[in-house]
Amino acid sequence: MKKIYVLDTNVLVHDPECIFKFEDNDIVIPITVVEELDKLKKGHGDIPYSARSALRIIDALREKGNISKGINLDTGGTLVVAIDKNYDPCSPVLMDNRIIALAIELSKKKKKTPVILVSKDTAVRIKAEALGVEVQDYRHDKTYLFQKYGLIKEDSDYENGIRSLRYIKRGEEIYRLIGDKTIEQVKRWKNIMGINPKNDEQLCALDALLNDRIDVVALTGKAGTGKTLLALAAGMYLLERSMARIQSLRNQQREQEIANGRYFEQILVARPVIPIVGQDIGFLPGDVEEKLGPWMQPIYDNLDVIIGSPTDTKKEGKPVKYKSSRYLIDSGIIQIEPLTYIRGRSLPHRYIIVDEAQNLRPLDVKTIITRCGEGTKIIFTGDLYQIDT
Repeated sequence: MKKIYVLDTNVLVHDPECIFKFEDNDIVIPITVVEELDKLKKGHGDIPYSARSALRIIDALREKGNISKGINLDTGGTLVVAIDKNYDPCSPVLMDNRIIALAIELSKKKKKTPVILVSKDTAVRIKAEALGVEVQDYRHDKTYLFQKYGLIKEDSDYENGIRSLRYIKRGEEIYRLIGDKTIEQVKRWKNIMGINPKNDEQLCALDALLNDRIDVVALTGKAGTGKTLLALAAGMYLLERSMARIQSLRNQQREQEIANGRYFEQILVARPVIPIVGQDIGFLPGDVEEKLGPWMQPIYDNLDVIIGSPTDTKKEGKPVKYKSSRYLIDSGIIQIEPLTYIRGRSLPHRYIIVDEAQNLRPLDVKTIITRCGEGTKIIFTGDLYQIDT
């Protein structure tokens, strides 16, 4: 059955192309949403950029017909910019309430067609549903969590493995599922830059981090589960292995290895800078490095765990190879920077760690991945229960 979707402003900001992602259903954008997008379009950053993009898309569609009566979309649906009967641009009524009012009005007019208000605002969904409006979150780009690790019951039980598992355990051994039939035993990784997995989940994480055939890894877990530590340790291990391999080859072999295989030149660690009490990083005193200090301290802490503190001369009875986390950064082995600096760059042969990735929008993740050049591996780490944005 065809449906009518009323879109809240935050949906268009979240995904400016969402208009084309509701199949053959009809889309209604309240005039209030256009006004809010107009207010949000000024300035720099993700939100103004998305607001401008959404307005440009609506404007391009407007030229194809009468937007107040309905414009045919390639998806088979229509797009309408609608005004509710009590619309007053000078009204002090909350924008959210005006959007809900339009959804209620449409529900009364279109009794045989389901009218659904789509919003990423929890409060709007609660209010609208309390007023009898059908609501839902924007679900197009959502990936539902599934169990990535578990028990395989029978040798032939591949169907469950493909759909819900990537790593399976049988007895004391863990296996990696590849495709629809292939399984490979996971190596019992130990002493990766002095770090050993403490449980099966960390072992599976290390396997993915160290696997040359896996270009993108997402590590999720609660605070203290070792996501960033494992990612850094694996990155340093792979970087050392790459450099040793390249240096051991003759010139011609080295060129061939560089041309054909993955190797890493540097570890790049990026974190989104979340403003505190409305103050962006630019308001803080000092140069870029001093401004970033508070946000990047968790990275330094994890590096110190791997290489030892600056006062250590030995770790596990062996001489410390790197003097300090500061040495790793000053020598260019590891580069740490805010996530916004990655945009517009091309990053080949890097081991990239995006920390606190739970604060990113799907559009941000896509943008970051497109920055990855040849031979780059990217790791996203985050805690889905600590979303700040």
